[in-house]
This record gives sequence, C-alpha cells and structure tokens, in this order.
Amino acid sequence: MAHRSLRALRGLVGSSVARAVAEETRVARELQQPVTTGRQIVVSSIRGGAGKTTVTALLSLVYNHYRHDPVLTLEADAALGTLPARLGATSVRWSCAELAQIVVPSMQITDVTGYLVPLPEGGWLLPGGQGRVGSRVDIPTYRAVMVALRRYFGVTVVDCETLPGEVARTALDTAHARVLVTPATVEGVASTRAVLDWLATLPRAAAGRTVVVLTATSPHTSIDVKAAAEYLQGTGATALTLPYDRHLAAGGTVSTRLLATGTRRAATRLAAEVLGRAVAAR
Repeated sequence: MAHRSLRALRGLVGSSVARAVAEETRVARELQQPVTTGRQIVVSSIRGGAGKTTVTALLSLVYNHYRHDPVLTLEADAALGTLPARLGATSVRWSCAELAQIVVPSMQITDVTGYLVPLPEGGWLLPGGQGRVGSRVDIPTYRAVMVALRRYFGVTVVDCETLPGEVARTALDTAHARVLVTPATVEGVASTRAVLDWLATLPRAAAGRTVVVLTATSPHTSIDVKAAAEYLQGTGATALTLPYDRHLAAGGTVSTRLLATGTRRAATRLAAEVLGRAVAAR
C-alpha cells in the first residue's frame, strides 16, 4: 500500500512538473513571436502610486530577456519620474523632447541608439527629461518620437503619465496594446471600471487590447481579487494580478533574480498577454 501511494505521489509530482514546463514553453513562445512592424505598448494608471512605473520596468525586463529584436522603453511622464532608477540606469543622455528635434528617417539604428541609454539587462531607454522640474513630454513631442522610432524597435514600452492627462489619452488611443495599472482596492477597481467604459468610446476602441493589472500594495489585500478581476473583465478587457513583492515594494532598481517566484511568473505571463494583443492589433 505504501509503495503504491509513493508511486502515485511521484506520478502527480511528475505530471505537475510537466505541466509547468509546458506552460513556460508556451509563454516563452508567445514572448518570442515575430512582429512585422514595431509594436507600441502603453502603460498608464488612474492615479500616482499604483505601480505604473514598476509594471513598465517589469515588462521591459521580460521583453529584453526573451526577445532577440531591439526593445525600447520610453518615459512619457514627468521629468522626475523613477523609470531610469527602476531600470538601473546610472545616467541619462538625451530626453524625448531633444531627440524629437533631430531624429530623421535616414538614421540607422546605430545612430539612434547613440542618443539612448543602454540598460544593464539589455534594451534601450529614452527618458522623459533630464531631471528638470517642469520638463514634460507634450503631444507633438510624443507623436514625433513614436513615429520616428517605431521602425527601429520590435517592441516599445511606454511609461505614460496618469489619466486623464492629454498625452496619456493620446497614447492609449494610438497604442497597439494598453496596460492600466490599479491598486487592488475598492476605489481603484471602481475608478478603473470607469476608465474602461471611457476607453470604449474612443474612435479606435478595442477592449480586447487592454490589460488591467491589479497590484497588491500589501501582503494581505482587502478585497476579493478574483471577483474584482471578473468585474473588470465585464468590459471585455483582461485583468491580471501582480502579487505583493518585498523587493518591488522596497523601491530602487528592479532585479528579476530578487523577485519572488510568484511575482516573476506573474510578470512573464502579463508580458505575454500584452504582447499577444499588440501583435494582433492592426
């Protein structure tokens, strides 16, 4: 009896491992799928402190790990944003506004990357400013930079300003995929549902291209996250959860090796979900 139980247990463990490997293989395949033109993924939120920049950094790290084509991470937020620090950039070069004045179609990618910040774990960063208060990205600058750079990079991840900013609204309307970050609270979920209803009124409305990320701000959430996700998915969007992680909560540079296993898996799945929607967009 004991031997049979042990064999059964080993069978269950083996089956579980096989399923996990199959899932990881599937996700990796989705993350590495080719793109015909540069895909633009915009990350925004309804309020500050929701974890928008952290989610942007995680997406950037995942894409740079799995993809073979160049990946750009762009900051379209206030000049004193924390994206460079979250990605481990020790210094910045040119800002969005400065690059918008000089980039021309005849440039090669080697010319363009000379103005960007190379990231420690791969890929490139274009900051929104150089630490100057009030140096913000306006709509003409954003459009000029995105149109000029999209042909050089397979994937561009944008850390956008919070809604209802004008750049955020423009970016969400023109993106191939949208990511809305909200804290896993009653207020956050209610506000995000209102934003999703607004997105449905845009000329290029496509709820299927929107992924909501519910971020846990403490080890113990105060709401039923599963029910909240189902409520938000009633709009046609997809809702995923990013669990609380002590490394992320501490601030500073995000290191994938310091993330909890659950967080790393959630970030990888999120990146695959978002890219799938971006690739499917026209």
